[in-house]
Amino acid sequence: MSTSGIAMDKQQELSKLESELATDESLPLRESNLVFGEGNVDAKVVFVGEAPGFHENQLKRPFVGRAGQLLDKFIQEIGWKREDVYITNIVKRRPPENRDPIPEEIEAYKPYLARQLTILNPTVIATLGRFSMNYYLPEAKITRDQGKVFRVGSTCVVPLFHPAAALRSTGVLEQFRESFRKLPAIIAKCEKLPPVEIKRPPPQAKLF
Repeated sequence: MSTSGIAMDKQQELSKLESELATDESLPLRESNLVFGEGNVDAKVVFVGEAPGFHENQLKRPFVGRAGQLLDKFIQEIGWKREDVYITNIVKRRPPENRDPIPEEIEAYKPYLARQLTILNPTVIATLGRFSMNYYLPEAKITRDQGKVFRVGSTCVVPLFHPAAALRSTGVLEQFRESFRKLPAIIAKCEKLPPVEIKRPPPQAKLF
């Protein structure tokens, strides 16, 4: 099958998943708009945040507010374009008043994120903030482990600070930028890793 054919299949699968998510009345936060995710379905990296905010809810797109503008800036700094990557969140609807998602909300949306990422099948998952990091690495600490590379199943996971946190602290901003700049090299390394037989629970090991 051609690359375009594979991409079309992925897009069709994602569209079906989005429709299923939209009609699932068991999910919390249904008073908010659905923000499913967007980008290149064949992207080698997928950025996973925690939940949409005010602007994301308004536009039904992930990371379009101030934090999203910083993410876009760093994407451009390493020579990429926003349309080269895929961006989504664990929780697909905005919590009231932009509060953090609660565990029950994360648990409710987790199966949809898992299916979304199975379809996308990226080389690297870059988590943005502690909530999405702990989805993959429950024992990780964002201040200790941001910028490191972990193998979770057959995927490389790179925890990064949330851009919103970087906007609040110059120190965090510089750490975020430094770690972000390593992503192209990390992808290149991870592409060369041998496949791993997926186990339950998946193995978690720091790589480099």
